[in-house]
Amino acid sequence: MPKNGTQHLDSLRDGREIFINGESVDDVTTHPAFRNSTRSMASLYDFQAAAENLEHMTFESPSNGARVNRQWQLPTTYEEMVTRRQAIEAWNEVHYGFMGRGPDHVASTLCGFMMGVDLLEAYDPKRADALRDYFAFVRDNDHYVTYVIVNPQGDRSKATSDQGDEFHTVAVVDEDSQGITVKGAKMLGTGTVMSNEVLVASLLPLKEGEENYAVTFAVPMNAKGLKQICRRSYEESATSVFDNPLSSRFDENDAILYFDEVKVPWERIFALRDPQVCRGLFHTAPGHAMQNYQSMIRLMVKMRFLVGIARMVAETTGVVNFPQVREKLGQLTAEAQMIESLVCGMEVSARRVGPYLAPTRNAVISALVLAQQLYPNVITTIRELAGGGLIMLPSSVRDFANPEIADLIHKTQKSSVYSPEDRVKAFKLAWDAIGSEFGSRHTTYEMFYAAPNFMNQTMAFDSYDWPRATGMVERMLASYDLEESLSDLNTVP
Repeated sequence: MPKNGTQHLDSLRDGREIFINGESVDDVTTHPAFRNSTRSMASLYDFQAAAENLEHMTFESPSNGARVNRQWQLPTTYEEMVTRRQAIEAWNEVHYGFMGRGPDHVASTLCGFMMGVDLLEAYDPKRADALRDYFAFVRDNDHYVTYVIVNPQGDRSKATSDQGDEFHTVAVVDEDSQGITVKGAKMLGTGTVMSNEVLVASLLPLKEGEENYAVTFAVPMNAKGLKQICRRSYEESATSVFDNPLSSRFDENDAILYFDEVKVPWERIFALRDPQVCRGLFHTAPGHAMQNYQSMIRLMVKMRFLVGIARMVAETTGVVNFPQVREKLGQLTAEAQMIESLVCGMEVSARRVGPYLAPTRNAVISALVLAQQLYPNVITTIRELAGGGLIMLPSSVRDFANPEIADLIHKTQKSSVYSPEDRVKAFKLAWDAIGSEFGSRHTTYEMFYAAPNFMNQTMAFDSYDWPRATGMVERMLASYDLEESLSDLNTVP
């Protein structure tokens, strides 16, 4: 049987070092800052292990025949690519697209690495073997792998080595026959508190002499010296599931990871002191394409949910049949359908990478550019539809327990389609999705998790098939000339 939720929760009790609110965390599965989100993550594994989902969600590992999640499947045909996507889509429907760094995200990245393992073969066959062995290990154990691939911001006007601290970001301290020792910080550790492993990579360009920052490796979350400094927990501050239906259950948290002289064995090192190879795993191999193909599948699910919220809001306030409201809802449905079409387009136009299929770089980057611009506009549209109704809500579910306040709620929370209780419930959900601290974090996440939009626009420019486009223009220009045009004037009767 594949991994289930209980097994995943058990795997998180491993002595990892996590800090929040000035204290260390003994057990993330019971701590009030993380217990609900870890259970939500565990529910994904229960979903895949359910008898009715087994065939749809899992496939046989090529190593031992065990059933593992389809997130690890390397598609060789269009049909396999679609089947894999449908499994990822079903998984994301469990959390409505709100767990942005679920297990399927970095698993997809590692699939992209594996598709391009020839890059490592040319670089160092031992590093290629390390990747193959590691991929088989996390696949066959169905581990949840997350990543940290961005440097702490620091002074962004300065180079990596000019931050005033040699180990501001992760760098190699030492190397011996057993492996390397690393020290420094990395961000953005989304979901690290509930994952089994973390992939560490270097993506930013480095200048000569900064090769010690160019390293790609993986370690377990309980590696000695690995510390997690978490942001504020929205789950911990949630009043109840009724008041915060999303943030109380799906707050995956984000952390800065500090590597305090962590030892990394050679069998977990995939690239070392070579910035081109580190970046190549993402941009020459289809690591970047596969990870963001997954992110668009997740966003596709999330957009459906948000469009559903938009209609619910319009129906609650009785404006759903207003022409201007139907226009706004129609625009939202078109944008949601656009994301689905982009996902399908990635599959239809997928390129061959050895025996495998992966989305083209241009298709993925184009989708990122559009999606990053789209998301905040969708949030603004739902705000416009809801107006002040999202703010003027009872303070908490406890208000319903006071007969005097409950009576006032019934007098003031009116709707033609919902009871006062259900109107409050619906608008609490809408607020949590778009306006709460949790909802605001998601707007920021969707706008920046795949790099700032200007960077993706630049990559879209670089990856576009300009020769094909400009070639058409040149062919058109070559089909006529000035002399012919002047001659034609003389022959006009």
